Amino acid sequence: MVTLNRIYTRTGDKGSTALASGERRSKADLRIETYGTVDETNACIGLARLHADPRLDAMLGAIQNDLFDLGADLATPESAEPPKYEPLRVVATQVQRIERDIDALNADLSPLKSFVLPGGSPAAAALHLARTTCRRAERLAVALAATEGEVVSPEALQYLNRLSDFLFVASRTANANGADDVLWVPGKNR
Repeated sequence: MVTLNRIYTRTGDKGSTALASGERRSKADLRIETYGTVDETNACIGLARLHADPRLDAMLGAIQNDLFDLGADLATPESAEPPKYEPLRVVATQVQRIERDIDALNADLSPLKSFVLPGGSPAAAALHLARTTCRRAERLAVALAATEGEVVSPEALQYLNRLSDFLFVASRTANANGADDVLWVPGKNR
C-alpha cells in the first residue's frame, strides 16, 4: 500500500525524479514524459466523468485505475537485476476488458460517413481531449520502446492503443449515440 505522509520532498528541485526502482532520471527523460502523459490522460478522463452517464462513468472509473497500473508499469523499467518485489504490469485481461467495452458501446452506434470533430456535448468534448492526450502517450511509449536499453511491454502499448479507440467510441456514445456528433465537412469554409 502506498503511504503519502509528505507531499513535497525537495528531491526534484534540480530537475530529476525517481523511478520506482529508486533510479534518478531527468524530468525531461522520455520514460518520465511517457508516464506523465499517461497521468494527463487520467486527469482528462476525470474531467469527462463529471459529465458521463452512470454506465460510461463506471467504465471510465475502471480505466482510471488501469492508468495508475500503467503508470506504475512504466515507472518500473525492466532490469537485469532481480527485483526486490514483483513489479505491477499491465496485463492482457485489462486490454480485453477495454475491447469488450468498445464492442458494447459500438453496438448502439450507426456507422460513420465522415470524420467527427471534437465537440458536441461536454462529455464528448472532454472524451476527445482525453483521446488526443492518450494518442500522445501512445506515441511517446512507442518512441520509448524503440529506444536502445528501454523496454515497454506489448500489453502497455496495446492498452494505450485500445484506450484511444475506446475514448473515441465513448465520445460518440456521449453525443446521443452519435446523433449529436459534429461532422467534418471537407472544404466547407473555402
